[in-house]
Amino acid sequence: MTDHVAIDGLDLERLRKYFADNVPASTGEALSASLISGGKSNLTYSISDGTSTWVLRRPPLGHVLPTAHDMAREYRVINALGATEVPVPKAYAFCDDLEVNGAPFYVMELVTGRVCRTQSDVAGFSADDARRCSAELVDVLAAIHKVDYQTVGLADFGRPDGYLERQVRRWNRQWQSSLEAGCPDVTAVTELSRRLAEPVPQSPPPTIVHGDYRLDNTMLSATDAGKVIAVLDWEMSTIGDPLADLGLFLLYWGGSSTAASVVTGAAVSTEAGFMSRHEIVDRYAKATSINMDSLEWYEIFAAFKLAVIVAGIQARYLMGMTRGEGFDGMGEMVRHLSEGALERFGRS
Repeated sequence: MTDHVAIDGLDLERLRKYFADNVPASTGEALSASLISGGKSNLTYSISDGTSTWVLRRPPLGHVLPTAHDMAREYRVINALGATEVPVPKAYAFCDDLEVNGAPFYVMELVTGRVCRTQSDVAGFSADDARRCSAELVDVLAAIHKVDYQTVGLADFGRPDGYLERQVRRWNRQWQSSLEAGCPDVTAVTELSRRLAEPVPQSPPPTIVHGDYRLDNTMLSATDAGKVIAVLDWEMSTIGDPLADLGLFLLYWGGSSTAASVVTGAAVSTEAGFMSRHEIVDRYAKATSINMDSLEWYEIFAAFKLAVIVAGIQARYLMGMTRGEGFDGMGEMVRHLSEGALERFGRS
């Protein structure tokens, strides 16, 4: 681990005192930190006092979309799911005092495994690994959606009535915010928001919704590709329509190489042994008994939502407030995602 006196996004001296007072097993010694991932989403750091190591999550630097990157929500849902079958890291502490680190943050358990972010990360999978990984990802998503959210204390975590209508409005507002921040206009995004609202499907019974469920937002066992040991990045979680999760998962899985390139470099391949889109939908439907008749709307909505998310990333990049590489193609991704979804709308 790199030892830093200062590191972007962290005030290690103020955090030292906070950890000593609030984080289990903290010795109060000086902290060192390194960035695990960041720039495109919330910033994730590994932090150690020389004896124990934890993970800290905070919002990205610079332009942040309204209602996005909500640390309190992310911490709350992980904490609530700790006693369920859904694999999540143990949550330790949440801080909304801006005097400590300049932004809200939370601290959680460091879970050791592998996160598949690039094509090379899955290149070593055998056909059996790929198939078991596919099945496990679907089963974990179904497990999230089968949690009784009221029993685990999340009855007021969201407003499921009118969820889809609000989602379309919300992501249109996020788009407008990114335009105001300097993101170039793409007319297909605006047209999608109009068409998606006329009308929305009737939702199944509400569930916990992860909001960004995909392969690289899970951690697999270091020794077993067919075992998810942690579901990560709950920043957009709520109570709502479970098919919104499935639609986005399918977009990343194999429906769009552009979508996949945002996170994993390429869509997964059935030739490598990964399940097909049809198999994914069939397994999920059997696990949840949810009707799939309106699934295409959710997949189109997923492309719209992802286009707006990428536009938010692009806006931060254009403002010089993003850390990391790979941001110069964000504008082209927004265009490809939105235009492809609009073309699909025309065929449906």
